Amino acid sequence: MADWQPGGGGQAPAATRLPWPSGDRRMPMAFGAAAAVLVIGALAAHFSRSDTPADATAAAPEAAAPATPQGPPQIKRTLVLSGVGDLAEALQASGLTTAEAEAAAAAARPSLAPEGEIRAILTLEKTDAGTRLVRLDASNPDSSGVAVAPVAPGVFTASRVAAQLTAKIIVRRGTMDADSFYSSAVAAGVIDSLIPVFARALAFDFDFQREVRAGDAFEAAFSQPIDSAGNPVGAPTLLYAALSTATKSAAVYRFAVDGGAPEWFDGSGRSIVRALMRTPVDGARVSSKFGFRIHPVLGFAKLHRGTDFAAPTGTPIYASGNGVVTWSGMKGANGNLVILRHDNGWQTYYLHQNRILPQVTVGARVGQGQQIGEVGTTGRSTGPHLHYEVHVDNAPVDPLSIRTEGGRVLSGEALIAFGKERDRIDVSRAGAS
Repeated sequence: MADWQPGGGGQAPAATRLPWPSGDRRMPMAFGAAAAVLVIGALAAHFSRSDTPADATAAAPEAAAPATPQGPPQIKRTLVLSGVGDLAEALQASGLTTAEAEAAAAAARPSLAPEGEIRAILTLEKTDAGTRLVRLDASNPDSSGVAVAPVAPGVFTASRVAAQLTAKIIVRRGTMDADSFYSSAVAAGVIDSLIPVFARALAFDFDFQREVRAGDAFEAAFSQPIDSAGNPVGAPTLLYAALSTATKSAAVYRFAVDGGAPEWFDGSGRSIVRALMRTPVDGARVSSKFGFRIHPVLGFAKLHRGTDFAAPTGTPIYASGNGVVTWSGMKGANGNLVILRHDNGWQTYYLHQNRILPQVTVGARVGQGQQIGEVGTTGRSTGPHLHYEVHVDNAPVDPLSIRTEGGRVLSGEALIAFGKERDRIDVSRAGAS
């Protein structure tokens, strides 16, 4: 601040008691009174823009902030371990005591995969007493993992970290070869676990043993969870199945109504579910049709009351419709037999089974597509196969010629939600063209 220079006595003007900005030089008196007035006016304008209230007489100096105490320096270390079993040893090698390393590893272990590579990020503090673990972040190959932190000396808490996964829709297209749908689908890149699901989704529209031929076209779209590195994680889910033969085509979409169990619908929102599936066993061939034939064991003409599906022993057998078990067990020439009575009064028979599942007992209710047993050759049989019968009004009918009514049709909010899911799948299908 420029000092007041007395010039003939008297008090200094009040304005000169305002502080000058720090670093200003002394103002020469030679400027004269006019210059002094201009400077004082400028200073007044400057201070009038301050946020200080007009009636404040002086601004109190700000108190100096207390110094923040500095803790020990932290060190981050990244480790890639061949398995969770190496974690305790790695922690100990990073400076923790044996007891602390084992305690931290024990806290992390329940959230880590028993096999596979583990990535660990350690946050450590170096103190006079040694190395202290501030935090451990460990992740599995699927990006799930755990965060471990100390709550007391030698005591650690663990918080699970969910996998950071995204769902990728994958589309595969192909044509039937001369061998089987299974080999055709695998060759097209369909994951093998989805092939039975695909066949069952279209089982109401196609008999894969009789109606599908070499050259027929198929398409599958499925959702595959992937991690942040793009690696597939977990099981895929079939979203769309389509098949086109020389005589007909069908395409179905997976959709769950109001959070219920997923079902299959055509593009208009009609359920593909019928009273009965066309074929109750996967991957089989029709070895004998319904009608009169020369019995292979008895040697004379006899009505063959059902359809025989030849398949290897142990092949799963499915309930062709919702129903209640009315017979389960051995029955003479029929071998291991299951009889179901369906909601519409029809009955289905499953003969010569190698094994009936334990839960399939008389009075038990089974759902359409639920496994009830395995293909075998018990009773009067010349080889492993399923003899399958359908009875309407207590009389046998040809299982392969029977037609049943279509399923329910979505409406309202359910139809709108289905349309959005269908369109989402179709966009991915179009992008894969």
